[in-house]
Amino acid sequence: MCTSHDHEQGEAAQAGAGRRNFLRATALMGAAATAVAALPAATAQAAPAESRTAAWRPDPDSRRFTLAVMPDTQYLFDGPSIDKAPVEASLRYLLEHGREENIVFLSHLGDLTQNGTKEECAAIGEAFRLLDRRGVGYSILAGNHDVRSSTTDQRGSTPYLDVFGPDRFKDKATYGGSSPDGYNSFHLFKAGGRQWMVLALDWRLSDKGYAWAKEIMARHPKTPVILTTHELVVEDDALSSYGQQLWDRLIKDHDQIFLTLNGHYWPAGRATRKNAAGHDVHLHLTNYQNRYFGGAAMIRLYHFDLDRNAIDVETISPWILGRAAKGLNELERQEIELSGDADRFTVDIDFAARFNGFDPVAARAERPVSKLLIPGTVAYWRFDQAVSDTVRDRSGRGNDLTLVTVGGGRLGWSADHHPDQPGHGSLEFQGFKSPLKGAYLRTVDGAPLNSATFANGYTIEAFYRLPADWNPSHNAWSGLVSRTGTGGAAGKTADDPDEPLATLSLSNDREPQWAMRPLNQQGIATNWGQETPLETWWHLAVVNDGEHTTLYVEGCPVVRNPKAASVGITSVGLPWLLGGYEYGGRIDQILYGRLGDVRIVERALPVMSFMNR
Repeated sequence: MCTSHDHEQGEAAQAGAGRRNFLRATALMGAAATAVAALPAATAQAAPAESRTAAWRPDPDSRRFTLAVMPDTQYLFDGPSIDKAPVEASLRYLLEHGREENIVFLSHLGDLTQNGTKEECAAIGEAFRLLDRRGVGYSILAGNHDVRSSTTDQRGSTPYLDVFGPDRFKDKATYGGSSPDGYNSFHLFKAGGRQWMVLALDWRLSDKGYAWAKEIMARHPKTPVILTTHELVVEDDALSSYGQQLWDRLIKDHDQIFLTLNGHYWPAGRATRKNAAGHDVHLHLTNYQNRYFGGAAMIRLYHFDLDRNAIDVETISPWILGRAAKGLNELERQEIELSGDADRFTVDIDFAARFNGFDPVAARAERPVSKLLIPGTVAYWRFDQAVSDTVRDRSGRGNDLTLVTVGGGRLGWSADHHPDQPGHGSLEFQGFKSPLKGAYLRTVDGAPLNSATFANGYTIEAFYRLPADWNPSHNAWSGLVSRTGTGGAAGKTADDPDEPLATLSLSNDREPQWAMRPLNQQGIATNWGQETPLETWWHLAVVNDGEHTTLYVEGCPVVRNPKAASVGITSVGLPWLLGGYEYGGRIDQILYGRLGDVRIVERALPVMSFMNR
């Protein structure tokens, strides 16, 4: 770096080790003491032969993977004071932890060297042979110290290009290609079951460079892009003048770019901008050359978790970790891992929604009724269209439903549905507690389901969604699926005799609850789920194997499942309700929310047979 900002004071050193990295650091220190897995310093023993030669094979389908980032290393490669040990330590860390972290790629952010000389470039080029020998995918780009800073990517031959030009990458599986000048490149890797791109751009793009970058993205229109360059963010919430040019000429109008990474300035910082499509672009500055030992080739790890819709970011110093066995001074201990807000944080990003503009996820097709009528199905209700006075039981077992209105209420219909729901529609229940108003459904008199006791087991499934204005004062304790008849009427008076014989309800905290009287108990057996957020579709399944009952939310068992033996469901031959809840034999509450497909099977189903699979 060589601007007036270069000499600003960096942030104060921060004590390291939080989250799982405290455990990692502790483990590595211990390992270093026994010389088993410590990262080597300049004089440390070389890595085992297996770690030097084993092929690099990240899991391309795992929904958790890691992108590693190395910012400015220029002070380690400065004329007569070249020291490649910190860079090698970081690269060995990636090799050692590649499998457990599922490290898929490394991006260097430029300013590899201080002066861009042949000797400096050759030295760091040799350090990166550690990755070359294992076939690890990585990208390199030129910073202002690697080339003449007054030039663009049309500058021609340089020692940097001799070492890190296209010839170095041409045999790598992740290498997509370079611009004709050789200073810009793109790289493709597979992770999370899809393709991703790293677009590595020169310190200064020419008009030709901009045109090339646009062409590359046009050739990969459905690929999310991580743009790396040397200069973009200058500090928190601010872009440099060149960074603003990059935003205006390239990033803003290319929705594929969701994350940018740059070095050059310090301290580390972040910015977020809305692109032309109205989507957030996360722009991150990471650079530690102002810290101890020129940053010691510190690395930033971006842990993608597609299931959690999050990227967990951490910053560590493998070189210092590797020195721990010999004892560290206070300064070194502060640099093992950085824990400031700009160095360890989480980016929340709904990947499917963010990428929907250029690569929409195909909606799951509606599944025919016949696919849902698995052996043992005794009732299956789905709502493909608006409800009349009767809803037919699609199982063919005669458990049809009739409409019941209270206080002039009505039952609506919506095309909205859980993304994994077989039927593409739902009922809109509009219940209100006081005064009681709404509409619900009940099985017809004489329906076989009314007298079924399920002594050999059962599975009850339902999809539901609660609206943003759901209010516990008016809407709590409404039933999704319930059986009428009271414990008292069945001769089971333990607990509250006025409670219904079975109900899958939602508490005042929106916790799903399965409360029922088994055949072998006098009292009520209850399974409790966790609070489920509003405006989100949920799938519930209650599974009894003839002995025990388990409640599942989105296919995951809840913690509060009773251990006592539970056989069947007590019946007094009265109807089942959808969207209604009785107390003392009278309707007491009506659902406020949407209800999707409901299925009842007279046996225990495995998770893989649930309707949302």
